[in-house]
Amino acid sequence: MPAVTAPDFASLLAPHIGSVPDEAVPAFLARLERTAAERYRMWAEDLPEHAEGLLQCAAREDEIADRVEQIYPAQAQEQVAAMERAIVPARETYYAVFSGLTPVEQMTIQANAERQGAAAWRGMLDQENNKEIRAELEQCARIEEASADYLDALLAEIGAQ
Repeated sequence: MPAVTAPDFASLLAPHIGSVPDEAVPAFLARLERTAAERYRMWAEDLPEHAEGLLQCAAREDEIADRVEQIYPAQAQEQVAAMERAIVPARETYYAVFSGLTPVEQMTIQANAERQGAAAWRGMLDQENNKEIRAELEQCARIEEASADYLDALLAEIGAQ
């Protein structure tokens, strides 16, 4: 299998994230988590022998989104409108990274993306004074890492076959 390099997703998605009001960025990131959940569901269809674990990863992405939407709801009309405008091109940018790659190569990139996501949630800790919200952000990071760990183990298993 050829080596694949994961992009810096924060830089790649920065134009889309930057088009959303600052106070709505966490809610927008939650929507991007749901995009990742969709990818996991596609992989579960492509790799039915690993569907259970991949669907658990999808559920974790949805859990992160649910947690973030609870602590950082974006409800103002202009916030929602900005997110609606940005989500389709952001999703297309994200999906383009995986275009033309095998599922194994895609999951290799996604494992890295999960670790980048964990770093992003932890990066928000410095701006947050609320102890409960800080705990939620740390939990989101750990959930991201659980999916990364699953993918790493799956990729090692597939590589060993």
